[in-house]
Amino acid sequence: MKPAQFDYLAPDSLDEAVAVLAERGPESRVLAGGQSLLIELRYRTSRPALLVDLNRVPGLSEIVLSDNSVHLGALVRHAQLERAPFDDPLADLFRQVAPYVGHPPIRARGTFAGSLAWAHPAAEWCALAMATGAEIELRGPAGRRAVPADAWFRGAFATACGPDELVTGVRLPRPPAGSRVAFAEHRRTHASFALAAAMVVLRLTGGRVGWVRIGLVNAADVPLRAVEAERVLTGELPSPELLAEAAARAAAEADPADEPHAPAAYRRHALGVLVRRCLARAVGDGTHDPAGDS
Repeated sequence: MKPAQFDYLAPDSLDEAVAVLAERGPESRVLAGGQSLLIELRYRTSRPALLVDLNRVPGLSEIVLSDNSVHLGALVRHAQLERAPFDDPLADLFRQVAPYVGHPPIRARGTFAGSLAWAHPAAEWCALAMATGAEIELRGPAGRRAVPADAWFRGAFATACGPDELVTGVRLPRPPAGSRVAFAEHRRTHASFALAAAMVVLRLTGGRVGWVRIGLVNAADVPLRAVEAERVLTGELPSPELLAEAAARAAAEADPADEPHAPAAYRRHALGVLVRRCLARAVGDGTHDPAGDS
């Protein structure tokens, strides 16, 4: 099926984009990478009267580092994070997660910010934003504002973005120095969305878990951070029994829906397995074998 007819505008500045959204926001959609939006247009689940293309706006493709955070502009592509141009635990996590985001052509055009704007429950970047405490930056007629990830996701494909606002970037805190990361995903085929996935960022202090974040993918209608599992781990020696208990807590925090190929009970079990696998890697030697997760 072909998309319904729409007007198209490619502004040269954010000011121009904001002005047109202020005038026609409810009937408009914003295009960055377009890898999700074009599917909606093709099947006419979205029929905007106007498409506002941000790709000519300067400065939105930059990755900017500061001492405490990483800022990703709205046009930073998945592929840029697959080969993240800096070295720290967050970059390691980007590199582990990125190969699971679509196929190479999708990663070449799709954007990190666009994934958060689409808010698919099975989107890996959404769970990473939740786990790391990211802030989503918006611009609209009323000015600029930042929304923390735990207030951004309102449900499947629903966010806190207003109809006359656009996402200009995402700011992610950098984990403490010396943190280790791990990611694991389970899906039916290489081309499928994740049935379940998990990510862990932790730092050991004196052999104990001094700091930890656990993100869950496709565990509910919004991405989840497994805070109860984190509490179980914090301050403790990471024994196999402790990791098993934390994984069980994480699975209990999940509220997955039934899917044709994966009932809720199966997906909850898979989440527990994946969390335990990530924890074992993170407290061990930190190695990761993507081929063992699909």
